[in-house]
Amino acid sequence: MKILAAGDFHGDQTIAKQLAEQAEKEKVDLVILNGDLVEEGQAEGITGIFKEKGQKVLIVSGNHEMPATTQFLADLYGFTNLHAYSLQSGNVGVFGCGGANLGLSQLSEKEIFYALRTGFERVKNLPKKIMVTHVHPSDSMIEKLSKTAGIIPMSGSSGLKKAVDEFKPDILICGHVHEAEGIEEKIGKTTVLNVGKKGKIIEI
Repeated sequence: MKILAAGDFHGDQTIAKQLAEQAEKEKVDLVILNGDLVEEGQAEGITGIFKEKGQKVLIVSGNHEMPATTQFLADLYGFTNLHAYSLQSGNVGVFGCGGANLGLSQLSEKEIFYALRTGFERVKNLPKKIMVTHVHPSDSMIEKLSKTAGIIPMSGSSGLKKAVDEFKPDILICGHVHEAEGIEEKIGKTTVLNVGKKGKIIEI
């Protein structure tokens, strides 16, 4: 399976168009958009381009959009909202949690963990699993970078870290810390990818 994963557009229509064209050119099976796609009230022209290109899209909210906005976009364009939900494609299960441990609709660490557990339960017997969040895990390179690189420190999610440790997905797709875009690290057996707005092609 080939996936294009990206997020943190923050209303950038140009990058959204470029990624939709890349997804079409690469003939990906899924597009995963992991939050902070739009600024409130400025959703036009950001996600609909993927629908126009005929892409199958999975989506979660970030900390810059309300969950209701993400659900509206999912309903409008026929996307799958992965928050506390999952989707099976072939032998791969994808499950997720939107939002973050700060922002417009802050989630507690327990809420983050239980949302991920709810989605995981539906796909736990599949041989390959992908976890999708906006926020990054605690005790990660991404968290350490945000605290040492002179940028605004953003604590990772301990609820997400607990989910990674317990559910052991093959891949965790996250974002949130823009300066960490492109970082790839291992937590146990899980490959953690901060995909950012440039996006990343993932094959699993």
